[in-house]
Amino acid sequence: MTPPRAAMKAYAMLAIVMLLWAGNSVIGRAIRNDIPPFTFGFARWALACLIVLPLVAKRLRADRAMLLQHWPIVLGLGVIGVGGFNAFLYSGLHYTTATNSLLLQAAIPAGVLIMDRLFYGVKPLRQQILGVSLSTLGVLEIIFRGDLAAITGLHFGRGDALVMCGVVAWSIYTALLRRRPPVDAASLLAATFVIGAMTMAPLAATEWTQAMQIVWRPGVIAAVAYVAVLPSIVAYFLYNRAVADIGPGKAGQAISLMPLFGALLAMATLREPLHGYHLIGMGLILGGIAVTALAGRVKRHPST
Repeated sequence: MTPPRAAMKAYAMLAIVMLLWAGNSVIGRAIRNDIPPFTFGFARWALACLIVLPLVAKRLRADRAMLLQHWPIVLGLGVIGVGGFNAFLYSGLHYTTATNSLLLQAAIPAGVLIMDRLFYGVKPLRQQILGVSLSTLGVLEIIFRGDLAAITGLHFGRGDALVMCGVVAWSIYTALLRRRPPVDAASLLAATFVIGAMTMAPLAATEWTQAMQIVWRPGVIAAVAYVAVLPSIVAYFLYNRAVADIGPGKAGQAISLMPLFGALLAMATLREPLHGYHLIGMGLILGGIAVTALAGRVKRHPST
């Protein structure tokens, strides 16, 4: 059982992560006409590598043997969680609305519980299912502005399918963190960043061969710098640490905060007013996370 103080610290870290990742989605949508999605993803992870590698080179050398010993998991984390998720997300944001994207990403908490069950035989408690359900209702309340009947008007297209692939990728990544090798967190982060950048490189190269336009205006450069430092280096480190402290299921449910933070960011940047449905949705999301946080230890399959 995670000590209460450690659990509170983990949830505080997750709140920061979700705020940063909400900004990542907003920026990815905002600059979609200035830079192709794979090029944006490659620039993000290449810059993150340039920043991280010199800082953790000594630790990385010390953990090299252990990383190589556990190379299948390290490779999977880098390809799926760093390269794959962002490739799907940025591509999807070129074709779908922010509303649809937020709705689909709200399925990640349920996806994490499913992957935990499939990979490790971990059966979620009823409190966890109830918590995920409450948070999902809160997300729907915010997205549809209190009119849940509006769900029938949603159109599921190419961009939505791409984002949904990203949802599956992130659910798998979170579940795989159970098998992270016993190395320094910074070493694992650097290794997965390098793998993610290498995953994105050939995809970006296909965009360059097609002569897709890149507008390197100051706003785009600032966007790349932002996503390379905050949603990448800072957020991934905090997320991985939180998963290690409280487990994939509880950490994954914090994804429900992203639509909430997205709405708050929109209010801050676009001066949109705060409505009653925001408060209702916020209460449901936080209530669902609280229910899951208070759930007892999940029973595990004997083999895990």
